[in-house]
This record gives sequence, structure tokens and C-alpha cells, in this order.
Amino acid sequence: MVENVCINPNLGREDMDPEVATRMIILGPKADVSESEIVNHMHLLGLPLTIKQTCYGAMVSGKEKDVMEAIKEVRKLDPYNLFTKDRGFPPGDPRRCRGHRKGPREGFHQMEKEFKLLGHVSDALKNPKEVSLEKEKCIPVDEFKEIMESCLEKEAENKG
Repeated sequence: MVENVCINPNLGREDMDPEVATRMIILGPKADVSESEIVNHMHLLGLPLTIKQTCYGAMVSGKEKDVMEAIKEVRKLDPYNLFTKDRGFPPGDPRRCRGHRKGPREGFHQMEKEFKLLGHVSDALKNPKEVSLEKEKCIPVDEFKEIMESCLEKEAENKG
């Protein structure tokens, strides 16, 4: 097997540029679009990006403002089922590329676990509900004693 099957094993200056961002676009389990539709849509935007179709959706790399613009536009295709997260490594990076590692990349199993939750996240985004978080208050000791005495009395009645 050829040792180097990645597109770009030698990192260039662009790969080390702090203004360059790489994000993963992950299709949720209920997505109405395919990986190829996402990739085609991003190519049609005409932005200076590196776009790679993946088994989970796509990977997009370029100047951060261009990457975020592409994500904003592609999300319009299916707003509740397209999720993104920062990758931290450019496409073809030998530190992460499966072609160099000969197996699943680090983080794949984490992403697999996260994928199982995306259907629930999608449902929550489609049907938002108001939630209030109130700090629980302790029951006063006297009230707790009354509750316990009442429960003990009922238990005694049921036995007798």
C-alpha cells in the first residue's frame, strides 16, 4: 500500500495561518440533504475554500470569514439538521489523515457518540419549549417532619 495517500501531506504556509479555519459540517440523522448537495452548494458560492466531502457531511477550510459565510449559506438548505464543529487541522494533515494513520482518526468515536444525540437536538431546535431553571429550595425541617409523620401514619393504617 502506498504510504502517502493524502492529498497534501506537506503542510504549507496556508495550513499554518491563524486566520485559516477548518470546520466539519455534520449531517444529522434526519437530514433532508446529502453530503454531495452540501459540497455542490458550497462550490457554487465561489468562495476561496478547500471543500472535502466526507462520510459524515463535509469539511471546509479557508479564511474564517469565508468558512462562516459558506456555513451560513449551506445551513439554509436544512437549518435543523446541519451541525458544525471546529476541526483544528486542515484537510490532508498527516497528523489526522486516516491514510497516514491506517485506521480511524482520533475523535471519530467521539463524533460517532455525538451523532447519536443530533436527532434529539434537531427535534429541540424544530420545537423549542420554554425552560426555566430555578434553584431548588430545601424543605424546612418542620415541614419534612409533618410529611414523614403523615406517611408513617398511612403506613400504619394500611398494616392494621
